[in-house]
Amino acid sequence: MQSHARLNTDKAARYMTQLAKHWSHRFEVALDATSARIPLPLGACVMLAEPDGLNVTVEAAELDSLARLEDVVAEHLLRFAFREPVGRLAWTRAWEAGRIDPPTLRINRVMS
Repeated sequence: MQSHARLNTDKAARYMTQLAKHWSHRFEVALDATSARIPLPLGACVMLAEPDGLNVTVEAAELDSLARLEDVVAEHLLRFAFREPVGRLAWTRAWEAGRIDPPTLRINRVMS
């Protein structure tokens, strides 16, 4: 099961890097200039930084774990982005048959 959220910000790479480094002390984090993958006990968190926003996708085997992972990732991310006018992240869930591709979501939104 997967869930996706987007934080519209011009500081996407900064927040992604902060979150990845925050968890790198406990987990094997993969990080480069535009993406990060963080394997957490509940599942995985993958982030893609774009000039105008941060795409965050979490994945877990069970619905309870997915919900908890959404909360944990959002709580940490929003703590770093406290200056942004965002109260919470809006998650969109997809099941195995309809996996999420964040770049496709953005293209479809622009074309609609």
